[in-house]
Amino acid sequence: MALDPAVAAVRRTVRRALVDVIDPVVVACSGGADSLALLSATAFEAHKNGLHVLGVTVDHGLQDGSAEQAARVVQQMAGLGADETVTVTVSVTASGQGPEAAAREARYAVLEEVAQRSGAGTVLLGHTLDDQAETVLLGLTRGSGGRSLAGMRRRFHLGDEERGTCFERPLLDVTRAQTEAACRAEGVEWWQDPHNEDPRFTRSRVRHRVLPVLEEELGPGVARALARTADLLRMDVDALDDLAAQALDEARAGTDGQEGFGIQGLEQLEQAILFRALRSAALEAGARASELFYEHVLAVSGLVLDPESSVRHKQVQLPGHVTAYRDGDWLRFRPTAVSG
Repeated sequence: MALDPAVAAVRRTVRRALVDVIDPVVVACSGGADSLALLSATAFEAHKNGLHVLGVTVDHGLQDGSAEQAARVVQQMAGLGADETVTVTVSVTASGQGPEAAAREARYAVLEEVAQRSGAGTVLLGHTLDDQAETVLLGLTRGSGGRSLAGMRRRFHLGDEERGTCFERPLLDVTRAQTEAACRAEGVEWWQDPHNEDPRFTRSRVRHRVLPVLEEELGPGVARALARTADLLRMDVDALDDLAAQALDEARAGTDGQEGFGIQGLEQLEQAILFRALRSAALEAGARASELFYEHVLAVSGLVLDPESSVRHKQVQLPGHVTAYRDGDWLRFRPTAVSG
């Protein structure tokens, strides 16, 4: 019997992702079609190479019956060939973020912990081409620049790139419809997350209202075109980020042990490089990434480019209780003073 085309498509992308993976491999699984198709394909491909598969489901405790759902996912993962299964309950605290961002942060943190404890260097995530298209549209509406339009990275590290956990998204070239077709072909029932259907959530409205209208009015293939745009922009963003990192390192030189960046080196940079360098410097100093917006970076650039900002008391407060200030010919950062 010929292999179902959707199953073949999912397995092909997973096979490429596993080429350089060192045993074991962690697969994040929510119980949706995307992550179940990913886990099934990973078990099939990994076992051919003697790799141990650890399936992990995270219970965020945000919905009634979440513990029961997590237990069902554990059974499914074992049935699909996971060598070992783990369910972890996390506490989600918004702390100035939206609930989706807070849940994502908690989920990635616990997945990294599981990977480190198990000795796994790689965690596979089940985001699809459709998820990428939605992310690009959301970034466009927020006006947050090339980094948001570049969408989700195919690979990224939490912590040090040499020692940190590598997160990989093998299914970014696979559609949601293909993962659902793969599950049907293998007789796998998947869970429909009520949040994905809830119009209170922006991503849900993009998925069920905005993208269908774009496909209807502009023709089929909009989602694939948006995902391709993300790939093209990602190359540009990564190249500019590398230049900014180099410029920041050069500006850091010669501070005689003091934390800071030389104004002379920074003020000569092209604006695209300067803004990236300043954003990186702020994050390095402890600014909160999810709340560090263009307006904040623009204000910090004023400390670099505005001669009047050499006055010591001129400063910019950033999210995360960090203050940027100009100290003569240096741009420095310090913890924001807490008013009594």
